[in-house]
Amino acid sequence: LQVLGFEVDTVNSVQFSNHTGYAHWKGQVLNSDELHELYEGLKLNKVNRYDYVLTGYTRDTSFLAMVVDIVQELKQQNSNLVYVCDPVMGDKWNGEGSMYVPKDLLPVYRDKVVPVADIITPNQFEAELLTGRKIYTEKDALEVMDMLHAMGPETVVITSSDLQAPLGNDYLIALGSHRKTKADGTRITQRIRMESPKVDAVFVGTGDLFAAMLLAWTHKHPNNLKVACEKTVSAMQHVLQRTIKSAKAQAGEGNKPNSAQLELRMVQSKKDIENPEIIVKATVL
Repeated sequence: LQVLGFEVDTVNSVQFSNHTGYAHWKGQVLNSDELHELYEGLKLNKVNRYDYVLTGYTRDTSFLAMVVDIVQELKQQNSNLVYVCDPVMGDKWNGEGSMYVPKDLLPVYRDKVVPVADIITPNQFEAELLTGRKIYTEKDALEVMDMLHAMGPETVVITSSDLQAPLGNDYLIALGSHRKTKADGTRITQRIRMESPKVDAVFVGTGDLFAAMLLAWTHKHPNNLKVACEKTVSAMQHVLQRTIKSAKAQAGEGNKPNSAQLELRMVQSKKDIENPEIIVKATVL
């Protein structure tokens, strides 16, 4: 976000030695009191004026509920504030979904967070959790996105899915939907599908990168979800391809790269983040 020209005030939801993709991690999980104290400091200095709020990985329900209170207060000050929420709850491995945060976060996301969000970026499993509906076909996915729109957000992007890609098994499908209500009350919905090449490795932080870039590119192209998603997904591909190439080189011939070698090559990808060459095109549905 900073590379793309945004001034960012960062508040950690956890303070860990490293991300949880490693075998071990140490550190603290912030609670709602600690978040509230940090926010109070911003408020006392009258610097709590924001255009965007972006949230991701959170492990504590009270912390998440406090986020909602803060977002609502910030929206009272700036009615144009856009809240981008990555509802990080879990994922699918070999077709089986499982949650990697406490289960009691789901009702908070579903009933409190999503209704105040403007843009959400769940993966397929998270979209299914939020709506209580399974996705087997693209039609199911579009209906699930409509259900998510009905809960509040006007932009929904399912960042990854296990749907069959028209280009074949080596591709991963992402779907996007933008619903706008015009001044006369009519609703227009723009829907897109993207197919990006699969990379055979487990990366950590891709969801954070996706949500941050989607925030930036929707800011720059507010009425063109197609272009915003093409730039986001293309930049992701550049970062992942650079990361896997570097990781394999470090691991050596025939060895599987480890967590440290698979750390996203963010700094090395600065130019691709600033101005991504479009290598993944979106299909308008």
